[in-house]
Amino acid sequence: MRDNYAVLKKKGLVLLGISKDTVQSHQKFVKKFSLPFPLLSDENGKVVEAYDVWGEKEMYGRKFFGIFRTTFLINEKGKVQEVISLVESKNHSEQIIELLK
Repeated sequence: MRDNYAVLKKKGLVLLGISKDTVQSHQKFVKKFSLPFPLLSDENGKVVEAYDVWGEKEMYGRKFFGIFRTTFLINEKGKVQEVISLVESKNHSEQIIELLK
C-alpha cells in the first residue's frame, strides 16, 4: 500500500488503516515503514466489531482472536461499495485498482 499510495491517492482514494493496537505502536510502525497514510487505533474494539472483522482465527493449530484483514471501499456518501475479504498483501493495491475499473 505504501509503495502504490500515490497511485491510489491520484484515483481519489483516502487510505486509512485501523487495528486494535495502541496509538504508540502505530506511531512506531508508521515511522519504521515510512507510511504516508494514518493508522487509527481501535483499542476498545468498537469499530472492528461493527465491521465484523474481529473473531477467532487459527494458526499452526493454535486458536486465538484477532482481526480478519479486510478492506472496505467506502464512497463519498459513506456507503460501503466493495469489500475485499481475501486481501493479498503483496498485491493489495492492484486488487483495489482492479475494483475501481
